[in-house]
Amino acid sequence: MLHGIDVSAFQSSSYDTDGLSFVFIKATEGRSYVNPRLAAQAKRGRDAGLVVGFYHFLWPGDIGAQAEYFVSHAPEKGGDLLAVDWETTGDGTHASNAEKDLFIHKVRALRPHNKVLLYTNRDYWLNKDVTSYAGDGLWIADYVTAGKPRIKAAWRFHQYSSEPHDKDVAAFSSKAALRAWAAS
Repeated sequence: MLHGIDVSAFQSSSYDTDGLSFVFIKATEGRSYVNPRLAAQAKRGRDAGLVVGFYHFLWPGDIGAQAEYFVSHAPEKGGDLLAVDWETTGDGTHASNAEKDLFIHKVRALRPHNKVLLYTNRDYWLNKDVTSYAGDGLWIADYVTAGKPRIKAAWRFHQYSSEPHDKDVAAFSSKAALRAWAAS
């Protein structure tokens, strides 16, 4: 298991990279928010030799516009990972299954040389998702023992804690294996 974290504007641009193999960075949300620390957080991960990923917090509606907004702000580099964060929005709504699936398809079409993943929590995966479509891989949030999410589906990344920041593990034997998968 490889260790990593995910960060957003709530975390410092000089986050600790010791012992990490990857980082996911919040890039965008909806059609109007860009993480003001995006560039600095990405530079920090790249300088530390981490596999870097970016995610978009999905809102319902205008899915094509959201996909275009995301790829216009997430740095374009082969081997980077892209993800959609599918959960409850600040106003208590959420994108539908069809919207979640469409977003993944649109991002894959716009960035055919990057892996595109679904990030969601255990409740959404078990109780809201009816398609089980996760693009190139599932990144599941379930706050239990690292690498042991309470789901039966195959997963690539597991967020297992949010204290003091979001901690994740990846189901790869080495950073080289993760890097090779991300680049394939």
